[in-house]
Amino acid sequence: MTEPNLIDEAADEAVTLTSELIRIDSTNTGDPATLTGEREAAEYVAGKLTEVGYEITYVESGGKNRHNVIARLAGADPGRGALLVHGHLDVVPADASEWSVHPFSGAVQDGYVWGRGAVDMKDMLGMSLALARHYKRHGIVPPRDIIFAFLADEEAGGQYGAQWLVDNRPELFEGATEAVSEVGGFSITLRDGVRAYLIETAEKGIRWMTLRVRGTAGHGSMLHRDNAVTTLSEAVARLGNHRFPLVLTDSVREFLAGVTEITGWDFPEDDLEGSVAKLGNISRMIGATLRDTANPTMLKAGYKANVIPSVAEATVDCRILPGRVEAFNRELDEILGPDIEKEWLELPPVETTFDGALVDAMSAAVVAEDPGSRTLPYMLSGGTDAKAFSKLGIRNFGFAPLQLPEDLDFSALFHGVDERVPVEALRFGTRVLDRFFRNS
Repeated sequence: MTEPNLIDEAADEAVTLTSELIRIDSTNTGDPATLTGEREAAEYVAGKLTEVGYEITYVESGGKNRHNVIARLAGADPGRGALLVHGHLDVVPADASEWSVHPFSGAVQDGYVWGRGAVDMKDMLGMSLALARHYKRHGIVPPRDIIFAFLADEEAGGQYGAQWLVDNRPELFEGATEAVSEVGGFSITLRDGVRAYLIETAEKGIRWMTLRVRGTAGHGSMLHRDNAVTTLSEAVARLGNHRFPLVLTDSVREFLAGVTEITGWDFPEDDLEGSVAKLGNISRMIGATLRDTANPTMLKAGYKANVIPSVAEATVDCRILPGRVEAFNRELDEILGPDIEKEWLELPPVETTFDGALVDAMSAAVVAEDPGSRTLPYMLSGGTDAKAFSKLGIRNFGFAPLQLPEDLDFSALFHGVDERVPVEALRFGTRVLDRFFRNS
């Protein structure tokens, strides 16, 4: 393995790079008129890679300041399938008035690196960039090619990032058979202090849906039986209050079986949601993978208090389990009825199995750094750029390893206030990724 002092240098650099990346405002509102864009962050990454000798591909994917950076590190066996290591440069908005520290300060204090993107996902960018630089500096050749991809627009579906690249520049990922990225490899502490590291093997599908009702415009003072706002409100309330059926997928079943083996806790199917609550803070994330969800998030109608508008719209964030798309559509039609127009952007569910040489390499890397720990598969309730890369036949995992304090509510940090990542978790994750990259 790498000399301890050398990998410690890379781990320290991962902390610095994460902090510096956070200082770059790459806010993605999803609205071209208000987003900041990824250009400055992409230029930063490109500079760090070319500085140590990489030849990079710098791709502007259309739209203002939408940029992506891809670099390939040659491996010892070019005949093997390449490993894709990808992460997104963009972050969701942050209101500085709500934070303890400025969200784009990248402050390193109290044992944490603070700021928007600290866990979603400039931590993984910092770790992978540090290792890419480390390998080039020291002439380290991994077993197979590693493709490092730093991407735009994940927070709005990847239309200027992974989705665009897969559709327009698939040759950049030629030979890639497996990929790792965000929201996996983090630890949870179970009974007797035993840590389990959750590796993402599946994620729910995303459907960002607009509901629209057309009615008759009129004066707000008169009787009105064709009010678009009323019809839409009733439909949104029905959908928002609906409970989709509980479905135990293979990924969730395997996760719960692993927790049972470690702790002895039971998860009876007749009280699954109640028993999942025993998992503590992570129960919100796991609980969201037990059924489909459809959460109304935005309403839009009218322009004056005394005018009944002719059109009313609502936005609904739908998350759909693997294998449930057709059934979800049937339920949706029953709930909403025929008078509600629907249009949406949809990204499909993704799922793979928790087996094979790559999984063994991830598990071995984690256990080498945290003896006595376990790795378990789990399903992510959100979505990642894995949805795009699955179209290329690439097998996707979430593996951005972090050893976390037992009392840290990790899931609440994603898109939350005071987002932060422990400094020691970054150092730990860099060591784990080094073992993994060199043995996968």
